[in-house]
Amino acid sequence: MISTKKYNFETTGISTLNLSYLNLSSQQPCYYQLPPNILVNYSIENKEGILTDKKVLAVDTGEFTGRSPKDRFIVKDDLTMDTVWWGDVNIPFGIDAFDKLYLKVIKYLADKDFFVRDAFACADENSRLSLRVITENAYQNLFAYNLLIRPDKPVINHPEWTIIAAPGFRANPLEDETRQSNFSIINFSKKIILIGGTGYTGEIKKAVFSALNFLLPRQGILPMHCSINMGREKDTAIFFGLSGTGKTTLSADPDRRLIGDDEHGWGEDFVFNFEGGCYAKTVGLDPEKEPQIYAAVKEGALLENVCFHLGRKSVNFDNIAKTENTRVSYPIHYIKNAVIPSVGTTPKNIFFLTADAFGVLPPVAKLNKEQALYYFLSGYTAKVAGTELGINEPQATFSACFGKAFLPLHPQTYANMLSEKISGNKINIWLINTGWTGGPYGVGERIKLVYTRAIINAAINGELNNVEYELFPVFDLMIPKSCPGIPDELLNPTKNWKNLTDYWAKANYLLKLFKENYKILDNKSTFVITDKD
Repeated sequence: MISTKKYNFETTGISTLNLSYLNLSSQQPCYYQLPPNILVNYSIENKEGILTDKKVLAVDTGEFTGRSPKDRFIVKDDLTMDTVWWGDVNIPFGIDAFDKLYLKVIKYLADKDFFVRDAFACADENSRLSLRVITENAYQNLFAYNLLIRPDKPVINHPEWTIIAAPGFRANPLEDETRQSNFSIINFSKKIILIGGTGYTGEIKKAVFSALNFLLPRQGILPMHCSINMGREKDTAIFFGLSGTGKTTLSADPDRRLIGDDEHGWGEDFVFNFEGGCYAKTVGLDPEKEPQIYAAVKEGALLENVCFHLGRKSVNFDNIAKTENTRVSYPIHYIKNAVIPSVGTTPKNIFFLTADAFGVLPPVAKLNKEQALYYFLSGYTAKVAGTELGINEPQATFSACFGKAFLPLHPQTYANMLSEKISGNKINIWLINTGWTGGPYGVGERIKLVYTRAIINAAINGELNNVEYELFPVFDLMIPKSCPGIPDELLNPTKNWKNLTDYWAKANYLLKLFKENYKILDNKSTFVITDKD
């Protein structure tokens, strides 16, 4: 139980809220809009976590240390029946089943103390969505404080959407029509996100993102799973990429200002962050390689599922005994050069990041429009051997629009919007391989971060506009023959493999995987890639 040492609610305005619209008592006592230090105190008192030597709250999220995509549902009703892209990503959930499960969760919370936070999504005020986040645990509310946009004053009386997260409630699959005891369900008609059975905070974050991916295209705004930064001349750069490709790392550049690290919208002539914070991976976190993220791990941040040095309270970021998906969340102002409010201009450069564990793709290639749409719809990266049970060699991963798991609409919807955006603007679009060269994982070497940063900088500074290019076979990509700060031989993978026969075999194998994946989307792109003879 929460400590009886009640927080002084006079400093935040109220101690009770009218929650009757949720079928909770109209005067239900709750912990409303608590500041981070008080939430941390409650977390420690109730044994949700401990403080590190840097006074950062560190928690274990329990059974789930990552999202559970197969347990994420959308209520199928008149609003969603003919609009949602139903399938293995968007799993339908019945109207009656949702109502019954919802009442069970409300009954579960009715005799408990819980935490309530009002916040916003979308830094662009014309697109802003008001949210009320109700959490069973204090650390979940701290996460909501860190990740969502914090209001300057109490202004939300009737929030548009409500998120309820009750990790202690476990569903009965036979009665509740879930797959197992945990669930995340989006009800677009009732504007409610219902999460239970899991303490992983990323479920909150990605449920909101999924909702925005449904809502914003109706306003002509392209939602994107990407990071964005901005230069001194207010030139913005977009970084698309799946987990592990360097999206957060490469956008956190001390010489450029961060707009956001993960979720954004692209309006008519501007881009904006959906969030008010960052949710970075911490595996292998190093102050030299990622100084901005490392410095943000300070009081007020929230660490998840990290391990400690033996007998000490200092975090061992190299220890992934609990999970590879160790995380830290923090407000965006923890990044010293962040753009606040997080809004920028139409991008001048777009980077598609892939960690190619086959060692086939070049470190950098310049894409034309058709190629850009192809790689956007493909959303390719590769898992390396040993990262998951049963993976003994590199495994290709394709995630449409670099965020398939969060797309309520068909990927072609977002690709069409991207096509419109890049057609009316002069934008350089690049394919960047942050993975391996000289051979696949286990044989070749991973491309050094310092080289990738040099490539990104050369692209942004316009230096790659003034070099000679050559056609790279198999994928018909245009690659530079030189790049400042990069050995010339690194730019063409065929010059790094000892056995070219092995290279062409791997290249054509990867090409085949691309083609097979692309057929599934059933799109009408005219871009064609050819086999190497």
